[in-house]
Amino acid sequence: MDKIEEQAAFIFTTGRQLHERILKVQGRHLAANAPSATTELSLAQWHAVGVVRSEGSLTMGALSELLGISAPSASVMVDRLVEKGLLLREHSTVDRRKVMVRISPEAIQDIETIEAGLLALFTDLVKKIGPDTTRKWCDVLATVKTVMDEKD
Repeated sequence: MDKIEEQAAFIFTTGRQLHERILKVQGRHLAANAPSATTELSLAQWHAVGVVRSEGSLTMGALSELLGISAPSASVMVDRLVEKGLLLREHSTVDRRKVMVRISPEAIQDIETIEAGLLALFTDLVKKIGPDTTRKWCDVLATVKTVMDEKD
């Protein structure tokens, strides 16, 4: 294996480890709040909720595009998330033909609790690695974000 492949493998493995830690934090919250609608979400559904959360309100077409799935698949997923009380589906006030999707007020508290746990995870990590490494990590992530934004 050449150096580039070794570096890519290290980045991938470490990224996966970080992802697993994030899922653990989510899992802890979900286990502690068993009656919550968020307890039985698939990763794809969590991703959809996260996209809607970051966008605020968006059309079904925009959501399907951002998720990289067909409009019918997005519609089925949104139906399930509406049933669970996590998303709301409303007609646009500008164009009644368009259906808008947004986070339900009831789901915001769960999402904010999970996000607070994830922020605590990263805050602890940043404290442990120190300011110099944190600054380097931020620089690297800024570059990675720029490259990924160019490819979209």
